[in-house]
Amino acid sequence: MESALISPAELQTLMTGGNIVLIDTRDPESFAAGHIEGAVNMHDIFTYLATSDAEGMATLRDKFAAEFGAAGLDGTKPAVIYEASMNTGFGQSCRGFFLLSYLGYPRIKVLHGGYAAWDTAGLPVSTETVAPTPGGFEIDESAAGIMMDLDDMKAALAEEDAVILDVRDIDEWIGTSSSPYGVDFCPRKGRIPGAVWIEWYRMMKPGADGPMMKSRDEVLAECATVGITPDTPVKLYCFKGARASNTFLALKEAGVKDVALYFGSWNEWSRDPALPIEEGLPFPA
Repeated sequence: MESALISPAELQTLMTGGNIVLIDTRDPESFAAGHIEGAVNMHDIFTYLATSDAEGMATLRDKFAAEFGAAGLDGTKPAVIYEASMNTGFGQSCRGFFLLSYLGYPRIKVLHGGYAAWDTAGLPVSTETVAPTPGGFEIDESAAGIMMDLDDMKAALAEEDAVILDVRDIDEWIGTSSSPYGVDFCPRKGRIPGAVWIEWYRMMKPGADGPMMKSRDEVLAECATVGITPDTPVKLYCFKGARASNTFLALKEAGVKDVALYFGSWNEWSRDPALPIEEGLPFPA
């Protein structure tokens, strides 16, 4: 299986052909201060909050298909997405990877180590903006199975062979905070019943060029701590699908066959008082 991660050196080589679309997911101020030459800025890959009813999913699909097309993606050009570094952007480049995968885009890469690794390697940066040639591509409906909606997650509560994997930060997992946006950003604190936990940071480790994804065996070793094997159906969630996208990419790189992501995540689940939650420390009953 070809890796979806691309090193700075590999990206520099790929750029010599000139036929790629570079997408910078950082905030506009960081982008303006310096970015990889030719990149377009799409920060709402990270900021967009989705609801997973039919209308919300249709809006999400159409919005990002249009934006990625406007950035120059045409179904033939590789997309290369990056963030500041793998552990400081809350998985936002991987969120872009997941969204493009959901749309069925055929050629997607994530810059391993992000902009920090590119800069550490001493590779050229620019403050110039570009006006991309608009593209457009056909959505592949058959790729949508990786996207879970609210009903899918409700059904997962009763799936004995599946594992619901929560990858949020520790304060969210134990219910002392509701989100990275603030302790009380959401109306309820806690976790989806029956979920197990691997904090998303554990999919990465320090490297010479900054935090990098762990190897296949290292990721599978982390998975084994909560009973996940390469054959286990995994249902991921976090707060809004960014950190879970980082884990989605790590699991797919490690060869876990069946991984789906509940994109609405805790931001959606916690807002419906009819939905069950677990609170407090996760001790067995």
